[in-house]
Amino acid sequence: MIRVVAWSTGNVGRHAIAGIDARPDLELVGVWVSSDAKAGKVAGELAGLGRSLGVAATSSVDEILALKPDVVLNTAMADNRIFEALADIEKLLRAGINVVASGPVFLQYPTGVAVGMAEGVTKAALDGGVSLFVNGVDPGFANDALPLALTGISERIEEVRCVEVLNYNTYDQWMILHDVMGFGMPMGERGFLLNDGVLTMAWGSVIAQLAAGLGVELDGIEEWYEQEPAHETFQVDSGTIDKGTVAALHFEVRGIVNGKAVIVLEHVTRLHDDLGATWPKPAGAGCYRVVVTGEPNYTLDLQLLGTDGDHNTAGLKATAMRLVNAIPAVVDAKPGLVTALDLPLITGKGLVRT
Repeated sequence: MIRVVAWSTGNVGRHAIAGIDARPDLELVGVWVSSDAKAGKVAGELAGLGRSLGVAATSSVDEILALKPDVVLNTAMADNRIFEALADIEKLLRAGINVVASGPVFLQYPTGVAVGMAEGVTKAALDGGVSLFVNGVDPGFANDALPLALTGISERIEEVRCVEVLNYNTYDQWMILHDVMGFGMPMGERGFLLNDGVLTMAWGSVIAQLAAGLGVELDGIEEWYEQEPAHETFQVDSGTIDKGTVAALHFEVRGIVNGKAVIVLEHVTRLHDDLGATWPKPAGAGCYRVVVTGEPNYTLDLQLLGTDGDHNTAGLKATAMRLVNAIPAVVDAKPGLVTALDLPLITGKGLVRT
């Protein structure tokens, strides 16, 4: 039995707790929370499971370290606190605890993109004799395992394109939507994500990892984006989008070889289905799409839908379960920072219910 601590109980963390509970080879032994108001509450309540799971949350890092877990599943928000998140992970690794985490996202494959930013956690993992795996659904499964598997049935490849096509109207995290992505801002203003180099920092690792998996040497990485305003004022779960402010975002991060984009990460993000009329449309309520152009041409759509009818719930669960189900492989992995290229096939072993 692998002893696991869930680190954070937010949008992804609460699904991670449910996932840990679902696997027969994992035991939830602790929960860390950033809020004193959550400290003392039981894990099942924080995860919305309607049962306790027998573990109370704590806001004390020392109490978590004293548990000596085999692994910490860290889903704490990192987008607005990158250096603090790195410090948290480094402390856990130096204590000899394996870490699977949803961020900072550039750690999913920092080679050639953010090597310097990864030095501290990599050394901490090696010193602690443990492993670190950062992943999710995007960056993660939808643009590492999924496209690489699809290219395995190609004769010739001209371009690999990984696309997220989602409506974020039910994603209840205003800081991400507004401050990071720029939704609700006046047209012409940019959220943090659109500052020069940030798209590459976030998704350049995706491009670099696919290039490594395909044996491609890139000449460089380029960024491109466009926005569209709201046609009228409307509400989303996290707030109000005023008429004329940014309500749809379309961007690409492109890996270039000989002046041509050969590996592309594309996002089409709307807050209303009527926006971006000429942009790619999702399969179903929302999807991750892989398009391999060459011989033959392939298009693979991974449709998302939670049992509650919400595609964003499915996306959050996918991020959490990618990490939960990777735990046994990460615990068995060599010490250091490991990537999707290092780990064996991750499956839902033990999850079938009859």
